[in-house]
Amino acid sequence: MTDQVHIHSHGGAGHISLNRPKALHALTLDMCHAMSAALTDWAGDDAIKAVVLDHAEGRGFCAGGDINLLRHSALNDGGASGRAFFHDEYQLNHQMMTYAKPIVAFMDGITMGGGVGIALPCKYRVATEHTRFAMPETGIGLFPDVGGGWHLARLGGRLGQFLALTGARLDGAECLWAGIATHYLPSDKLAEAKARIIEHPERIAGILSELSVTPPPARIEANAERIKKHFASDRYEDILASLEADDSEWAAKELATLHSKSPQTCKVALRQLAESAELDDFADNMAMEYRIASRVLTRPDFAEGVRAVIVDKTNDPQWDPATPEGVSEELLDSIFAPLPADEEWKPL
Repeated sequence: MTDQVHIHSHGGAGHISLNRPKALHALTLDMCHAMSAALTDWAGDDAIKAVVLDHAEGRGFCAGGDINLLRHSALNDGGASGRAFFHDEYQLNHQMMTYAKPIVAFMDGITMGGGVGIALPCKYRVATEHTRFAMPETGIGLFPDVGGGWHLARLGGRLGQFLALTGARLDGAECLWAGIATHYLPSDKLAEAKARIIEHPERIAGILSELSVTPPPARIEANAERIKKHFASDRYEDILASLEADDSEWAAKELATLHSKSPQTCKVALRQLAESAELDDFADNMAMEYRIASRVLTRPDFAEGVRAVIVDKTNDPQWDPATPEGVSEELLDSIFAPLPADEEWKPL
């Protein structure tokens, strides 16, 4: 077991509490393994009726995966340890998505990347005034993985495509409006919610409803029609052209945001969401995302994006290819192509 995640059970509830406050509870491979093992144990334990997922302290629920490990892998071992991390993290995502007992995630803080991957499979997803939800991978040359293709493709109104491309951050009210969260609670009610769920794990829905409050207006709702219009196409160049033809301040801001992102990642994300929307099994989505991950990990944009945004903090990534036009269909085909049979991703 690892001290990076606290795992215990109280009465009829299993409790997983992420515990890497200095890293905003970003997931390590050890954390993924510990969570997976606990879920496997509880699946066979009739006394456990539900699982509570939260974080120990600080402003992160879970800010993603172990980016340092991934960058180190890309630069030093040809991506081998990075692929191993993705493989097992995706197994955890799938295990949670198909889990027979209800899981309730308390997204009381920064929920990004890997944090989205463990929150969105949960049957109950609680947002608060502290929630900051995003899939910011286009800014670091990765792609919206951990099941992002599946979850984002199913939001409707092209909101998923907008979130995948821009990395926009949603607050708790916006998460509830978009259907990303199932409930909105003030953070000062969370301790009571957890205590009551632990006491009556069969009453989660009722308990969360009783403690829910009306959130502030969802700011993104005012832009919903614009998003639907400008992000309608699965062709990245069409989206850019649509925004360029609009002289509003909003369009100019979104265009500037997109111009700072990895063109490769943006094209990968649009294709990923389009293909995922056609799938009816989450495992097929994860196999696709693992193919993508195993390849973009060692392509130039990822190491460069992490350097510019996270390591040097210069925010001046030099993307390669540098333009959307430079990202060819052949390159995309190679990123999405099947892996050798013995290397393909499989569920636990």
